[in-house]
Amino acid sequence: MRDTKLLDSFKKRIEKEFKEKNLFKNLRKEVEIGANGTQQYIIKKGINTGKVAAK
Repeated sequence: MRDTKLLDSFKKRIEKEFKEKNLFKNLRKEVEIGANGTQQYIIKKGINTGKVAAK
């Protein structure tokens, strides 16, 4: 007797996992480097007032 029910459920589970991974891979968006001034900032107080400092 073959275990067709077990094999079918395994196949469905693997296909579902593959689809989820594929969707996650394709729908991911790149992050903008330096968006909203996150890379550099201007020092407002102290000796170096007005200078641009990098993080």
